[in-house]
Amino acid sequence: QLQLVEYGGGLVQPGGSLRLSCKASGFPLENVAIGWFRQAPGKGREGVLCNSVTNSVTYYSDSVKGRFTVSRDNAENTVHLQMNTLKAEDTAVYYCAAGGYVCYEHRPEYGMEYWGNGTLVTVSS
Repeated sequence: QLQLVEYGGGLVQPGGSLRLSCKASGFPLENVAIGWFRQAPGKGREGVLCNSVTNSVTYYSDSVKGRFTVSRDNAENTVHLQMNTLKAEDTAVYYCAAGGYVCYEHRPEYGMEYWGNGTLVTVSS
């Protein structure tokens, strides 16, 4: 069974950090591009960043550049999203997705075949 599961969400104060993880089962994450997406309350889903199989990173949101980074742990078949200096506007349900080999600068969801169910991140004092 092909599955992605996100975990690591929670409540964090502004300026704090959080690391989300996305664990795959049924297929090796190292062979696919990984995308992180988020959906804030009352808004549509947006791309955060994408990590290709060559380990290049495409950022879809200027607001997270310099604060969010992505890394892979192939031994654990897991991808991590490190989020630093969190702001209230980062509050959202975060999703990981996987598919294809490359990331598309203007089409974040293109090629993403598998999706997790999301994990909630709340940034609040």
